[in-house]
Amino acid sequence: GGGWKAGYGKQWYQRRVRALQCGGGQYGDKGFYMEPTVFADVKDDMDISTQEIFGPVMQISSFKTAEEVIERANNTNYGLAAGVFTKNVDKMYQVSSALKAGHVWGNTYNVLVTQSPFGGYKESGFGRDLGEYALSSYTE
Repeated sequence: GGGWKAGYGKQWYQRRVRALQCGGGQYGDKGFYMEPTVFADVKDDMDISTQEIFGPVMQISSFKTAEEVIERANNTNYGLAAGVFTKNVDKMYQVSSALKAGHVWGNTYNVLVTQSPFGGYKESGFGRDLGEYALSSYTE
């Protein structure tokens, strides 16, 4: 495996290896599947923080305040989805309502309800899918 090396220079890869906690390799012998991957100590200027990655990839960054989290999370060209995990429900509502993302989950992730539209924000996605709203895309 080593899909993270593809297309990037040695310096890029070495910087990520220090942040790589587990995974990152190819999963299985067929197809283009990758292992669940976790990066820690991710900096805001790293590609894994600024690019929209579709795959089983988790990045972990430290923060001090909810305001810092909101600012950093919204400082991107993308906004397909976000998840807020906390024991404090008031903090969850504060952060989730301030995030510029098409869908925000609280204390869960990737749970979709077909009656509720799903779509991105900013450069993520095109329109909405699911829900009654999406039916207009399939009818004249």
